[in-house]
Amino acid sequence: MENTSQNNAANKLIQIFETQKTIILKHACIDNSDFNDVSAIGLKISNANLSDLEIDGAQLGGAYIHNIDMPPKGHPAYTPDAKQRPLKFENCNLNNSTVANCNLSGVTIENCNISGMKINGLLIDELLKECK
Repeated sequence: MENTSQNNAANKLIQIFETQKTIILKHACIDNSDFNDVSAIGLKISNANLSDLEIDGAQLGGAYIHNIDMPPKGHPAYTPDAKQRPLKFENCNLNNSTVANCNLSGVTIENCNISGMKINGLLIDELLKECK
């Protein structure tokens, strides 16, 4: 519908409404941007700092999220003693999903339906029954 662009000192505000575009961003800073009611099928984000990212009301079926960690040795942003801040998943339907080769130390699972959940092939609800 309407596209506008405004110069704000060193920053540029770009507003895009009701359009279908392919956008390629490289070496871009889009801090504090807001994407609302957007179709991003096939979107790929790589080598990105997504700290404080919030995804709300999204359909992620078929999503493949991998290699999430601090920058590795050899990366320009690598810091040897850096620790990743915790992630939070809330009100998510993760049924039939797979979590593989992940560091889950210190993970807390609260008020979740774990029926059929397996860790290394062992049914968790059966293990919990045995512990009682």
